[in-house]
Amino acid sequence: MRSEWTKVRTVASTVWTLSVAAVVTVALGMLISYLSRRDFASMSAEEQLTFDPTFISFAGTSLGQLAMIVFGVLVVSNEYSTGMIRTSLAAVPQRGTFLFGKIAVAAGLSLAVGMVTSFAAFFLGQAVLGPYRAHIGDPGVLRAVFGGGLYMTLIAVFSMGVAAMLRGPLLSLGILMPFFFLISNILGNVSATKKVGRYLPDQAGNRILRVSPLLDPTPYGPWGGLGIMVLWVLAALAGGFLLLKRRDA
Repeated sequence: MRSEWTKVRTVASTVWTLSVAAVVTVALGMLISYLSRRDFASMSAEEQLTFDPTFISFAGTSLGQLAMIVFGVLVVSNEYSTGMIRTSLAAVPQRGTFLFGKIAVAAGLSLAVGMVTSFAAFFLGQAVLGPYRAHIGDPGVLRAVFGGGLYMTLIAVFSMGVAAMLRGPLLSLGILMPFFFLISNILGNVSATKKVGRYLPDQAGNRILRVSPLLDPTPYGPWGGLGIMVLWVLAALAGGFLLLKRRDA
């Protein structure tokens, strides 16, 4: 685990991707909060009734998660692209131990960054919303803020599992980026595929960010959605472990 920590903190790309994830999530959340405050008076009565200030401050998560995906992929696939994987597995031949150490260190770092980002996005977003703001003590708000950090962490860990299966950074990113940015949104918003789309990892997981029940037509609650996402993450990690164990470096 100490060697994995050294790898993560000394590679510029992983440091930059985490920084971008934090900055993009907070900055975009503040921008959307400002636009929502400006346009609130012109909203319809239904839009005002279903207005969720907490979720508005997390609007930047949709882009910030892409940087977390890149971080998760690079943590695993950098070793394959540089050939370092052979040295790592020679030093730690127990492949389960090797993968667990890598995932544990990267997940811990993702959790720390995700929590700081989530709280910063909430408090700064609510400051921008002004009279339409939510308070951290309001029902469901603290759960959503903590959930934001967990959601970003799970996105990164899911990406690590996929990268362990696919090994190459280009192939991993070439699948994950379109999936989360395009395919998942399309499946989740088209009436014919909504019932399937809401069980995808990001569609289910980001339910934890919502507070207003009026915005939620899904058959599961916030923690249920996060639980579905956890199952996706476990499946990705299991696939990554099995392929790592069976393949040559």
